[in-house]
Amino acid sequence: MSDEHESGGRASIEHASIKATPTHHEKTEQRTSLDHTLTNDIHGFQIDYASLPKGYYRSPFFLGTFLATGFAIMSGTAAFGLAAPILGVINADIGPDDRYVWISLVYNAVLAVFLSPIGRLSDIFGRRYFFVGGAVVAIIGCIVCVTAKDIPTLIGGNVLLAAATATQLSFHFVIGELVPMKQRYVAIGIIYAFTYAGSGMGPAIAASFVVNYPGVGWRGIYWLLLAMNISAFICWTAFYFPPNFDEKHKNDLNRSKMYWLKHFDWAGTFLFASGFIVFLMGLSWGGGVYPWKSAAVICAIVIGFVVLVIFVLYEIYAPIKEPLIPMHLFLNGRWVSAVVLLGLGAGVYYAFSIVWPAQAAVLYGNGDTMKVGYMSIIVGIGIITGQVSAGFLAVRIGKTRYQCMAVFILGGIFLGCAAVANVDNMGTTIALIFLGCFFIGWNESICLANSTILVKDQREIGVAGGTAGSVRAAICAVLVAIYVSIMTNRLGETIPAQVPPAVINAGLPASSVPQFLLAFTLGGDAFAAVPGITDQILAIGTRAYQDASADAYRTVYLATIAFSGLAIILTWWAPNTDDLMSGKVAATLHHEAGMSDEKGAEESVSA
Repeated sequence: MSDEHESGGRASIEHASIKATPTHHEKTEQRTSLDHTLTNDIHGFQIDYASLPKGYYRSPFFLGTFLATGFAIMSGTAAFGLAAPILGVINADIGPDDRYVWISLVYNAVLAVFLSPIGRLSDIFGRRYFFVGGAVVAIIGCIVCVTAKDIPTLIGGNVLLAAATATQLSFHFVIGELVPMKQRYVAIGIIYAFTYAGSGMGPAIAASFVVNYPGVGWRGIYWLLLAMNISAFICWTAFYFPPNFDEKHKNDLNRSKMYWLKHFDWAGTFLFASGFIVFLMGLSWGGGVYPWKSAAVICAIVIGFVVLVIFVLYEIYAPIKEPLIPMHLFLNGRWVSAVVLLGLGAGVYYAFSIVWPAQAAVLYGNGDTMKVGYMSIIVGIGIITGQVSAGFLAVRIGKTRYQCMAVFILGGIFLGCAAVANVDNMGTTIALIFLGCFFIGWNESICLANSTILVKDQREIGVAGGTAGSVRAAICAVLVAIYVSIMTNRLGETIPAQVPPAVINAGLPASSVPQFLLAFTLGGDAFAAVPGITDQILAIGTRAYQDASADAYRTVYLATIAFSGLAIILTWWAPNTDDLMSGKVAATLHHEAGMSDEKGAEESVSA
């Protein structure tokens, strides 16, 4: 690394700010505890809460930014949560097309690829136009989806929505840098409350459009998304004025945008994006689009993993002036622990957003689409309620390390106990899943806040938050692949083993068994076309099908024990953050028309 870079480029993400970097005396004084060590190690703040203008956090610009972030995360989570439950309905309308599963598959893959670059680039160039631009891309994606006449067009629209979601789900570092350290848990908890309308009530809202408004149908979810994203765009544009490029680099020797564009890690970005998307696509294909043993799945996973290894080696050893992901982040063990725990918790939501609706439809739905839609919200509502509760209570309770231990133990116990699910205990099953998701959501809120709180240089909060999001998405993809594979494999074993003997003993001709099993997939009047069917045979066969399905889902819930155990072990490295709950602020909002470089942070936006 050149001397020029050391003197000018080193502060590539430095705010034009009042610095709060620890003095030599502070760094070398006697430290009596680990938490105190953490307090002294974390630096790069712009200002202290006590130095902000009176009414700063009640100003239109801060409140408008907070609202923009809320609308954005509502839209980002709804892009997945609204469409996933009704993919079959969509395919029946503008298909059929075997590629319809890509409507959801592209979400996590594209999202994971864009998160880290968004964090890093917005650290360097300023965040405003990345988030305004993300809202514009989301609006375009909604228009493409709502007017789609075929599945490929709808997939293309969801690629745009997923790319925009990379900005929408980056709320943790957007809000995290604007509020004092001691308020980050609360801020994230409040923002999570906006997702009740997306990932929370998503299945019920989607079912309602299909059942109650057939004239609009599934397209109604994209009209709703369009309204959400337009609201977010208006708020981002009108109120969000964080430090811009000039303010970030006013103390640098190299203040030219061309310098930062020239020396940015474009090669690393290509390796990261190509390796990540191929790897995640391989995981997403396995057991669904293609068999796990297929060449497509194996090659995608292996090639993607090898490219990611090359990317890491390139980031470590290549003479890069502005790396995409500073590898020193991974030397911070407590930050790594928070990020991995974040992924393990989030994986529960994405996996059980697929598993539980399928289970509810078979065991308890009785063909009632709206009933299944309302039951399907249990996973999202449980996770969000835990996230919001932790936001308000984590600091008051204190000792976040022990909170993570406790909630993962409790969450793991309840999800493991959901293996008792059968046709006759719907209430018990719903309660166990809700409580398990509640405690897992509590952990996620803490760990998401910690993914920014534990960043040693708060000027790197964007790249650290973006990288945390990418790792989270990768872990989610792995967990989804494992849980869905277990579910499909076990269903492929239990149903053929249990249902045919039951219906044959009830009097159904053996030659009619394949058509009988297919009728469960087709639904509607498909059973009436099965040769030799009677009401008694249908009742016996349906119960056998439900019992066989319950046995398969039982294995899925038992599998959660392994991941819960891994998470509990990792909580040993989770820190207590009590001593970090200071009034220090990483960045302030600057109304570009009312701020000057000379006045700096002391004349930030006021009420």
